[in-house]
Amino acid sequence: MGSTAQLVWGMLFGAIGMGFFVYGKRQKAFAPLLVGMALCIFPYFMPNVYALVIVGAVLIVLPYFIRA
Repeated sequence: MGSTAQLVWGMLFGAIGMGFFVYGKRQKAFAPLLVGMALCIFPYFMPNVYALVIVGAVLIVLPYFIRA
């Protein structure tokens, strides 16, 4: 993690991802479960803050369009 902004955004997306993961596991819903795991892992691989925020926002919205 290069900057403070990346750290804060990464923690925010990780917390949201944990919520999606727990929801998906309890409801046995596949899409929120996978998105939750992705939200917890992807901040480690993002090169800058802008990419982090864009990919995070797309991942957060994804389960609302994919009902699996």
